[in-house]
Amino acid sequence: MRWVDVREIAIALAEAHPGVAPLSVRFTDLHRWVTALPGFQDEPGRSNEKVLEAIQMAWLDEVE
Repeated sequence: MRWVDVREIAIALAEAHPGVAPLSVRFTDLHRWVTALPGFQDEPGRSNEKVLEAIQMAWLDEVE
């Protein structure tokens, strides 16, 4: 997985953190959780607020 794999990351987060409200997660924690996902292979520094927001919104879609 890479930062551009927003939907795949969102699905993995929903599975790894069941019961967590995506909008309650700070971007610093979200960044840490994404980089800790099995199969994540991108550079941690390549993310930005726009990418993290897209992941958060996709994750919200997954849990609703």
